[in-house]
Parts: sequence; structure tokens; C-alpha cells
Amino acid sequence: MEIRVGVIGGGSWGTTVASLAAHNTQTTIWARDEDVVADINENHRNSKYLPDHELHANLVASNKLDEVVSATDVLVMGVPSQAMRAAAKAVSPHLRAWVPIVSLSKGLEQATMARMTEVISEELPGHPVGVLTGPNLAKEILSGYAAAAVISMTDLTIAERLQTIFGTPTFRVYTNDDVIGAELGGALKNVIAVASGMADGLGTGDNTRAAVITRGLAELTRLGVAMGGRPETFAGLAGMGDLIATCISRQSRNRFVGERLGQGLSLDEVIEEMDQVAEGIKTVPVVLELARQYGIEVPITAEVAKVVAQTAGAADAYDGLLRRQTGNEADPAPEAAASEAPISEAPISEPPAL
Repeated sequence: MEIRVGVIGGGSWGTTVASLAAHNTQTTIWARDEDVVADINENHRNSKYLPDHELHANLVASNKLDEVVSATDVLVMGVPSQAMRAAAKAVSPHLRAWVPIVSLSKGLEQATMARMTEVISEELPGHPVGVLTGPNLAKEILSGYAAAAVISMTDLTIAERLQTIFGTPTFRVYTNDDVIGAELGGALKNVIAVASGMADGLGTGDNTRAAVITRGLAELTRLGVAMGGRPETFAGLAGMGDLIATCISRQSRNRFVGERLGQGLSLDEVIEEMDQVAEGIKTVPVVLELARQYGIEVPITAEVAKVVAQTAGAADAYDGLLRRQTGNEADPAPEAAASEAPISEAPISEPPAL
């Protein structure tokens, strides 16, 4: 029997994943906006978020949440992180037992500092929960350019089955059982992308951007490992791959926010220019608090937090980083060394390259 996929959320990434799944199986996307639903069904497009990009002809859209959820065999949650709990509560009455749930969100809940799979598990207990993540820019994927992602579930058997649902000849999906690492990589890199954008806005050049990306990877890895992720996950698609794409792409919302902050705009002015959520802004204070709790040094995040809070400008943030004392690049911060978890022997099927 054909597996039926239901995707909750009609934004750019939710729509893209729904279109990918429609290549392989019956897929329905739920969107609140009736115009988006009509556009997908009648024109095979989501002109609001993905203008000029055609969606798979088999993709169906609906604004009837109960019908979409009750008919699904795999549920994909494609809503922003701060809306995840409310969305999970809304689907709860309609979701059948044991249906696997896949999160697309790359953020942390502000009130609880929880990862999205934790939020989903709290609201929808008893379901296998995982995350689809990686260096995935929606418009490039819909244009047919080669890309890769990781489907991370604690049960690799389920992850391997989901590979066949989301993968296409140009969208390669690998598996990983480090849900904590995969999910944190996607959330933490958004903060570094804001910093990278600030460098662009200040006109500091490619050398500065490369330094921010590299030291940013070290920073998010320190915190991610302290929280239970595996180091090799942060060196893969969910970590380094996603970080590079988000830090350098003109399509990256988080990089755009940083760039405009670097050009002197206030955060409110930047947000007014955008029609979609930049997860990194709301993630910054959460990451700072998690770092405090785990005793991990996060200098880039700390400087970005000052700019987001409007207690310092982007130029001040970079001055603060330049004033920091340097040491041996290969040495972890003392706090990280004390809390670093051992590398698991569990198998990882994500190869190092395409």
C-alpha cells in the first residue's frame, strides 16, 4: 500500500519537501492560506513563497487540517519553531497511533529551550520523531540542482524507509541516528549565519567571513557535543554543510538579517523587510543561556546577542571578537574539554561526500 505523506505548513521549505515527496508517493500539504492552497492545486505553484518555481504535479494542497492529518502515514511538521508546540497540539486529535513524525524546523523553543523533536514528543507521545536537515535552499532544490540532506531518527530502520520517500535523483538523503546532533546543528548554525551576514554588511571581506564560519563551527560543535550530539555529526551535512550554505547564500534569511544589521538597520527595520521567519534571531538568547548552563564559551553568539538586543552595533561586535585572546586552534575551550562526550560507536550511513 502506498504511504501517504502529510506536510503541515505552506512556507517555502515545507512546500519544497512536499513537492519532493510527491515524486515518490501520495502527498498532501496543509496550508492556512486559501490562496496558497488554490495556487498549488490549480497552478502547481506557491507564488507567495516560491515564485517562478513549479511544484510536482501530483502534490495536493488542503486547508482542512483534520482531513490531512487523519489520512497520513508520515507526518511532516514544516512550521517555525515558535509555532511548533501549537501546531503539534492542533494535529494531536487527528493523528493515528505510531505515525512517524519528521520535523523541518531549525530552531529552539524560547520558553523551554527545547529542541523541536522534544516539543513534538511532549505533545504527541508515542510517535517515532526525527528531523530532516542539511544544506537545503528551497529555490535551488526546486530548480533541480543537486543537494543532499540527512534524515535523523533514533531508529535507523525507520530512517532508511523515509529515505525512499524524500529522496530524488537530485536530492540525496542520508541517514543518521544522532537526532540531538543533527537537530542542534540546524539550530545553532543560524546564529553563526547572522554573524556571517554582519561581516558582509560591514564589507569586511571573504577572509573575515571564512574565519567566522570556521570558528563558528568550532563554537557550535563545543556546545552541541556538551548537549549530547556527536562530533562527527557537526562535521557532516547537518553541521558544516548547513553552516556553509546558510552563511554564504544570498537566499539565506539569517545571513540577510545579519547583513542588514551590519549596514546599520535596526532589528525592527530588518524584520519589516521580510515575509518569512529568520530562526536565528529568536535562537540567539536561547543559545546564550544554554551555553551558560553547560559552561561552554560561545564568543560569536555573545557578540551577536548584543547586536540583536541593540546594546551594540555590528562594528562593535567585531571589535569585541578581535580583542579576544587567541590560543592553540586545535585545543577545545577548557569548559568544552570537561564536558565533551565520547564518540559513539553507532553506525552512521552519511558518507563524507556526494
